[in-house]
Formats: sequence, structure tokens, C-alpha cells
Amino acid sequence: MRAPSLQILSVENTFGVNGWHCELLEGRDVIRAQFNAHHTRIVLHAQSYTPINALSVVGECPLRISEDHQAAILELLNRANKNLNLGSFEFDIDRQQLCFRITNMFEREKYDADIVTSMVHCAIAELDRITPYAAIVQRTRADLLDDLDLVRLLEREDLIPPVPGDDDDLP
Repeated sequence: MRAPSLQILSVENTFGVNGWHCELLEGRDVIRAQFNAHHTRIVLHAQSYTPINALSVVGECPLRISEDHQAAILELLNRANKNLNLGSFEFDIDRQQLCFRITNMFEREKYDADIVTSMVHCAIAELDRITPYAAIVQRTRADLLDDLDLVRLLEREDLIPPVPGDDDDLP
């Protein structure tokens, strides 16, 4: 069994500094963690690709959809991806998992903790943001999916989770 890389150990250290419980998967440069977000519970994997000094962070949550709803979910994610600057949404049809993936290449073997932290925050926030939109598609009757305006749905701001520490949250 090979020892964990310096890269994944720096990610593990960043998780510890942030107080995030995680586990290093034995024999792999992968860390797994779970987070409770506003709308959903997220399983997060951080995988280091040591030969190219890259880190990929993937957040996942279950989304059970019927075959009738798959095209609408995929279109929703495609439209959401068009507005993203970093990362992308995916839907794993076989496992029925809604995913958000973000990857960064680093200059040094020890990954920058601020960048790793931002990647984790981004994956959690984006997956938590898309979850209520996906739930609306999921709950829409199959015979009404053609009438669902996904562009307008994504413009709804009432479904976006509050930003922690935002002054608007104060009474």
C-alpha cells in the first residue's frame, strides 16, 4: 500500500484547520466528507491527481427521478452551467446522484489552503443552490414538463439559500 501524497495530506490538513471531519480513503489520494447544507446533505470527495498537481472536489446528493424527468433535469443543469464561471453540474443517471465538480491545478505540491477551502465552499453552495430547482422539476407531473419554463425557474431568487453571516438575516 502506498503512502498518501503530500498533496492529499495538505487537503486533509485544510479540512482539519476548518473543523471539517473527513476520512482519507486507504490506498487512494481521496478524502471523503459529509456536510449538512441548507437544502440537502452533501457527500463530498476531494481527489488529488498528483502527476499534474490537480485537485478535483465533487459534491453529490441523491436525486431520484423518473425516466420521464431525465431530459428536463439534464436541461436544467445545462442551463445552470451556462451561467457558471467555475465548476459544473452533472447528473449521474446510473446512481441517481446530482453532482457539482470543480477542479484546480496548483503550482506547488502543497495545495494552497485558501483555494482548497474556496473549492469546498463552492461545491457545497452550488449543489445546495440547484437542489430546490431540481426538486421542482422532480415534482412536476410528467404531462406538465413541457410547460415548465426552466429559464424562468432558474431566475427565482426565493429558492436560493441564505448566505451565512449575511446582514439581511438579522431581525
